[in-house]
Formats: sequence, C-alpha cells, structure tokens
Amino acid sequence: MSAPVMGLPLKKLMNLGLKVSGSIHYQLSPAELVSQCIGRNEGRLTDSGALAINTGEFTGRSPKDRYMVKDEISADAVDWNQYNQPMEEKQFDLIFKKVTDYLNLLPEIWVRDSAVCADPEYRLNLRVISETPVMDLFAYNMFLRPGDPEFKTAWHLLIAPGLKLDPSRCGIRQQNAVIISLKHHVILLAGTGYTGEVKKSVFSVLNYMLPFQKQVLSMHCAANMGKSGDTAVFFGLSGTGKTTLSADRSRRLIGDDEHGWTPHGIFNFEGGCYAKCIHLNEASEPDIYLAIREGALLENTEFFPGTNKVNYEDASRTENTRVSYPLNYIRNAVIPSVGKAPSNIFFLTCDASGVLPPVSRLTPEQAMYQFISGYTAKIAGTEAGVKEPKSTFSACFGAPFLPLHPAYYAKMLGEKIRRHQVCVWLINTGWSGGAYGKGKRIPLHFTRSIVSAVLDGKLGNCNWNVHQVFHFAVPETCPGVPDDILNPEKTWKDPIEYQAKAQELANQFIDNFKKYEHQVPAEILSGAPGS
Repeated sequence: MSAPVMGLPLKKLMNLGLKVSGSIHYQLSPAELVSQCIGRNEGRLTDSGALAINTGEFTGRSPKDRYMVKDEISADAVDWNQYNQPMEEKQFDLIFKKVTDYLNLLPEIWVRDSAVCADPEYRLNLRVISETPVMDLFAYNMFLRPGDPEFKTAWHLLIAPGLKLDPSRCGIRQQNAVIISLKHHVILLAGTGYTGEVKKSVFSVLNYMLPFQKQVLSMHCAANMGKSGDTAVFFGLSGTGKTTLSADRSRRLIGDDEHGWTPHGIFNFEGGCYAKCIHLNEASEPDIYLAIREGALLENTEFFPGTNKVNYEDASRTENTRVSYPLNYIRNAVIPSVGKAPSNIFFLTCDASGVLPPVSRLTPEQAMYQFISGYTAKIAGTEAGVKEPKSTFSACFGAPFLPLHPAYYAKMLGEKIRRHQVCVWLINTGWSGGAYGKGKRIPLHFTRSIVSAVLDGKLGNCNWNVHQVFHFAVPETCPGVPDDILNPEKTWKDPIEYQAKAQELANQFIDNFKKYEHQVPAEILSGAPGS
C-alpha cells in the first residue's frame, strides 16, 4: 500500500514529524510481510514454513543503552539506576528528530496498530512504525491484534534499526539506544535489529503504568491454567524456563512472559510467545517446536549445510536463538488470555553454583525475600557480552524492566500472596553436583516432574527436611525424580565443599540485600539465609 492509505490516520503520523512521502505498508498480513522480507533479502524460509532472519550486530538486549526521559512526569516516580538511566528532554528531542528524519528519507515504512493487555479494562493501544517488514512481523506476532476500525493510539513505537546515532552529539554510550518518554508516550529504538528490545520496552512502560496508575501488579512471569481452572505462574529471567515449563500439554497456556495481577485475576500482556530455540526438539518441547510454522519468525538460527532445515543445536551465532509466534499457535492456549488468581507461584532460578535444591517450599517471608533478591544466572546470549552463565541478582526477577523501586512491586506481591493464600516454590533449573563447569544441569524432565507433582498435589504427604543454610523446606521424595537429586549435598562428591559453597552463596544474598534492608519490614528480613 502507498500513501495515502485508507484507514490510516495520516494526520497523526504527520503530527509525529513523519511526512510520509514514500510508501506506507499498513496492517499487512504475515504472508505479505514474509514475502517482502524474502524480496528484500532480509530472511529465508525454513522447511517448516517459518521465516529465519539474522538480527545483525545485536543478538540480545543491550541494557546499558536503555534510557528514560527525566521530566516532570518521571523525575520523582522512576527509580533512577543502572537500568533506568536518565536522559534530558533536549537529548530526547534531538534523537526524536533524527529518528523521524531518518524514517522520512526511506522509500517505504511499515505501520501496525496493535495493543497490549488481554483484559479490556487495562488495554493499551500501540502504533508501531518501523523501517523493516521484519519488525512489523514481530509486532504482529507479539502484540494483540485489534480489529477496531476506530482505533485510538495511546503510544507510538518508532523503530529504526539502520540508524546509527552519534554518541557524542546525542549524549548516549554508543550508536544504538532504546529511549522511553512517559510524558510523550513514545518509545524510540535506533541502531539495533534485535526484536526483543521492542517487547521489553513496552513491558517497561506497563511496569510503570499498571502498578503506579492502576494498582495492578505487573509481573515478569509465564502463566498456565489447569483443567479445573487453577492458575500457576512462573517467575524468572530469560533462560530460566518460563516458556518451556508453562508450555505443558496437560495445562492451557495463558502466556509465556509478561502478566498483570488485578483484584479479579491475571491477564497476559502479549498476543504471542518469544521462545528460546537452542537445543529445541519435538520430544522435549512439542508445543514450541510445532508452533514454528508459517508466520513464525526465527532469529539467529543456523541451517544444516545445503538445506533449509534449522539446526537447533548450532549456537555459532548466539546461544540466544529465538522464535516469535502468535499465542494461538499453541494448541491449548487460553484465548482471551486471562485467568484466576494463582494457586501456585514458582520462582525459577538457574543456580550456576549448584547449591540450591531442585525444589523448595517457601514461607511467605522467604518468598518475599527471594522475590526482592531475584537470584539466578544470566544465560549466554540473552544480553550482549554474556557468553556463559553468570550469577546475578535481578530484583523481582526483572530489574532491567522496572521503572519503580523493587519494594513497590514486592509489597504488592506480598499482599496478594497472603490474601489468596498462594503456595510459593523455588525451582532450580540450573546445576547440581557442582558449580557450572563441574556439575551437570538438572535434566528438564526432572523439573517437569517436580512442577507436575506440585500442581497435582502429590508433594503434600511426603516428609520434608529443612536446608541447613537457606532454611527452605525440601521434600524427601517426588514422583519421577531420584531422591538423591532432591538433596543437593548428596550430589556433590565432597559434602564439606558443598557446605562452603552454600555459605558462600548465602553471603552473596545477604550482601545484595543490604541495599533493601532499610526499606522492608523485619518479617521479610527473617526470610534471609543464615549459617
């Protein structure tokens, strides 16, 4: 479609500074977008019909290049830190003009009207304006697809992967940047082709708006629903298993990454899934594997030589290979993606030290302590520069996306856990028998058996032990899991070495929590590990 486009309010684009002199592709179908990508040599078809692309220099997020505009709206509300880096309004104005001038010079742009938040009461409309059909296809897959002809735009995303900014003039670290203006309801993405920046920037906006303005807890979690309507949520950073564990054929998927918790229940922010593909196979993750078909968008995967068949074991480009697809590509997805308040909450941690048990039951105090701590290991490829698991503490299991102080979200979660009497579990999807490099990663089928046992109520009658250092309740038995695996000390060759490593990790928790100890009640501090 070329300008002017029927149904597209061009005046609103002009108000953004877009002159729209070239062609505008508006609300194209996935098939049309795939055809354009292939025609522009931006991707190739796989044997399953999915489109495979290369995101270029960036194969993961670049959190050091994310900024929020500091103005009268955000100055006192945002928790300014290493993730919420302040940008002056004059810098934003300069970069905004550079982005719009760049888009104006292009012979064609892509525009898509989308939305987020499956609960209509909290719906937020988005207009995505991008340089490439790839980004438009990603927006189609990942956001809700409204059919309202009277669409009213609330936020604009301007995406210019090919624009390299001048760091010295723009006041940024390097040539790429993600910039959020709460005042102007605008997100700018420049210099990066990594699609994950698109969804996470919108998630950051919702992490401000929903808790601060709507009293809805925003959560970096997956969610699914049992046959009886019971809901479970899975917190965790990228690579800890949210997508994999929530895609359970015995349960219905609500969403794999981002949700809100209202007084009435929970809802998915997105209209799609963004799954890791490394080591993917049909036997272990059938729903994700079968979702990779026409319209799905694969990122940074490699092919078997001389074929269009994807080699999911190949990590030569990045460990962070990904695929995006609409939620309805999952056979048993919940549409619309809403559910009851959760009965069980799982905190997923990829423990690179090999200390934590595969499953632990937490008291409310321990749950809040663990939530604020957000311990895990960053998995290779999810962020620029991460080549192997690296232990980290990420508040609320999503610090890079939290505009407000972590205590704000933690207080809301604690209130909901108590009100709904939710059971909280810590699941280690990382290492056992030693730290990374010595031990082995806990097999996925063991983790699935643990989660199933919890959700089926099969851990209720077993005996429990208390971990000597972390004081978690640890079951002695679990269906489908060897007893020795449940006690991590028994998996180490040297029990004394294990105890030393466990105390070392506990000390890391305590040191990390010092920055919060004056802002939380004493009951949460009682959930800390000890000697």
